[in-house]
Amino acid sequence: MSEPSAASIVGTPPAQAPDEIGAPTNAGQPENARKEKPRGLLGDAWRDLRRKPLFWISATFILIFLLMTVFPSLFTSGDPENGDLQNSLVGPSSEAWFGYDFQGRDVFARVIYGARASIVVSLLSVVGVLLFGGAMGIVAGYRGGWVDALLSRIADIFFGLPFVLGAIVILTTFNGSGTSNSKAEIMALVSMSLVVLGWPVVMRLMRSSVLATKEADYIVAARALGASTGRIILKHLLPNCLAPLLVYGTILVGSYIGAEATLSFLGVGLKSPVVSWGIMINEAQNFLRVAPYLLFFPAAFLVAAVLSFVMLGEAVREALDPKLR
Repeated sequence: MSEPSAASIVGTPPAQAPDEIGAPTNAGQPENARKEKPRGLLGDAWRDLRRKPLFWISATFILIFLLMTVFPSLFTSGDPENGDLQNSLVGPSSEAWFGYDFQGRDVFARVIYGARASIVVSLLSVVGVLLFGGAMGIVAGYRGGWVDALLSRIADIFFGLPFVLGAIVILTTFNGSGTSNSKAEIMALVSMSLVVLGWPVVMRLMRSSVLATKEADYIVAARALGASTGRIILKHLLPNCLAPLLVYGTILVGSYIGAEATLSFLGVGLKSPVVSWGIMINEAQNFLRVAPYLLFFPAAFLVAAVLSFVMLGEAVREALDPKLR
């Protein structure tokens, strides 16, 4: 019979027994996986968004446009309203990167300051559309019955109004020739017209989301436990119905930037002395042959802003939709 070796007696440590038979262990998992907490819908969406180059590109452009809106002096020191007639229709140069318009005003300064009116009007319009249309959609979807039928028929009436024609009628009535509205009043009127004509789509989106959610088990349980209507809507329905509105609202900002430019180009939207991209495009149409840059630069910024918000909306939609991940 062989004697046990010294290594088996001295050098071999005793085997470590598990603390409890059958007890789960996470020793083999990485440390970050053990500490990771469960994420909700917005957490998963943010994780997916961070991986998309399209999101970062569009977000960067949007940040630049927002800085132009809030702090235009960071980008130019020129005067967008006053000019020198000696510089009339002088082309782009080192002194004026985008040249001068027919009144000798710096086009670059006007493009930078024009972002403020276009983006502010679109943001105000989108906020108004989401608040009013979302509230109507929640009431119609949650109450149902004759309330739903009445609000749906009112929305159908507004659906039947052509968007551009309806905006022209509203704006020519309150902002036509002979009126002396201030800059703030003009911007408020344009925003109001966009809200009046745009809320039915948001109302339908919110209504369909509420109808699909209000019979969920957690809503029924909250109702059975005696939760009030306001608590059910604010704590349970609204957080679970916001995803479609976030996507639509992001895309709608870009659409309303284009809508404001269209109305201003037609002469019924923003008017001088307000500076906006639509007004600049309207003023440039008479000088296309002699000074095409008057049209090119504001149109380029307009297209870039619209595409940035649309691309951001598409990225958010893909992140919030589990089927597209």
